[in-house]
Amino acid sequence: MITVINKLRYKELSEFLAEHMGLNFPPEKRGDLERGIRAAAKEFGYEDTELFIQKLIEAPLTKNQIEMLAEYLTVGETYFFREKKLFDILETHILPELIHKRYNNGRYLRIWSAGCSSGEEPYSVAMLLHQLIPDIKNWDISILATDINQRALKKTSNAIYKEWSFRDTPEWIKNRYFTKRKDDRYELLKYIKKMVTVSYHNLAQDVYPSRLNNATAVDIIFCRNVLMYFVLGHSKRVIQNLHRSLIEGGWLIVSPCEASHVLFDRFKTMNYPGVILYQKVMEMNQKDENVSDSLHCDMHLFQPLSANVSGQEVVQDVELEKSSVAKPVDETGQNGEEEIRVKNPDIATMALLARVHANLGRLTEAYEWCEKAITADKLNHTLYYLKASILQEQGLMEQAIAALKQALYLKQNFVIVHYMLGNLLQRSGKCEESKKYFNNALMLLDTMNEEEIVPESEGIVAGQLKKIIQSLTSLSGLLSLLGLSSLLSLLS
Repeated sequence: MITVINKLRYKELSEFLAEHMGLNFPPEKRGDLERGIRAAAKEFGYEDTELFIQKLIEAPLTKNQIEMLAEYLTVGETYFFREKKLFDILETHILPELIHKRYNNGRYLRIWSAGCSSGEEPYSVAMLLHQLIPDIKNWDISILATDINQRALKKTSNAIYKEWSFRDTPEWIKNRYFTKRKDDRYELLKYIKKMVTVSYHNLAQDVYPSRLNNATAVDIIFCRNVLMYFVLGHSKRVIQNLHRSLIEGGWLIVSPCEASHVLFDRFKTMNYPGVILYQKVMEMNQKDENVSDSLHCDMHLFQPLSANVSGQEVVQDVELEKSSVAKPVDETGQNGEEEIRVKNPDIATMALLARVHANLGRLTEAYEWCEKAITADKLNHTLYYLKASILQEQGLMEQAIAALKQALYLKQNFVIVHYMLGNLLQRSGKCEESKKYFNNALMLLDTMNEEEIVPESEGIVAGQLKKIIQSLTSLSGLLSLLGLSSLLSLLS
């Protein structure tokens, strides 16, 4: 076992990690990388660290290898309500305005903690929302907590914390939302824990925005102390994807040391006392660029729909009309949104515009365009799936389930729809019915190559979707054995 990695090998390793995982290890972080890679080598069964590095570089990384490496090369250290000034701004400005806006408009919120570490951040948000919304049981609250580090995700799922996690937290928070255990650790109360969905996600590689994990049309994204790990190219790409994942007017929150006018040039910088936040808005000088970017991005994120005329596929150019003057910000803080008009749209264009509006968080307009497309082509199964996705984002689960069943009536082997039906039915507490659709999806996936992309899935491969379904059905089976099937609807 060597004590020092030679300079050339270190350079190769750092370049390899930058390319394949987006991780940045400049010379000043050499000690961190060497310690992490030695520990990883032992986990992989190598006594010789340089031999391990050589094997690592020679063969492509699998998803499991990325997960294992991440456990040793990323450090997640946080605590509840970290950065008090930020949570003060959330409590007094950002969240009250958002809650007021949604109170008579769907009563839903979508929040994403990207790089959640051991879970203190998303659970802090859950506790804050519980304090701010008296009738929170009547709301559809989605708090997504993701990380690349599986050990950190396990801690998040367990939601059991040591005293150190409360080092800057008011005592009443601990007394109200936690139960002290015999081992002097604190366990989060279940009704707060169930507000958060924990999931693996690699910001540098995975596809997003994605409706499969609610990482789309998000109101607030926390991505604190994550971008510092990435090389510049990956940082820019991650920020672009996060921008697309936000609803119009949504917020991106990074750590103070990651703030950058250059990196966040597509956002409006909002300065509060001691806090810098980034908001997704359509500035006058960015409108043309943002509209065209949205169209461009969606064409890559979704499977394209083509109008079928006399048996031949036709894709028409989209001619947009844009108003010449931007609408001003009104007194409620809502920015005027520029209308996208299309001359003589065909079915493909109407479907594309529905997706563009959905990606921008304009769900009413998205639904209207989708309905127009369905009126023009009532036998197109993909349009009903699109309709279901929009309805789901609006919190209309029963209508979404009905639209998915319409899609299956038109195409019985529609894999992603079987999965979505199973998922929505399980979340609705209909576990027995959900099993049928999960099993159908698994049978169809067995006929596909593990690396084959599932149609209409936004880039998810068959093997990955199998693991997601198996994870969901395992949870369902466990709760059924315990006689707690009804908890599934609460846990989602």
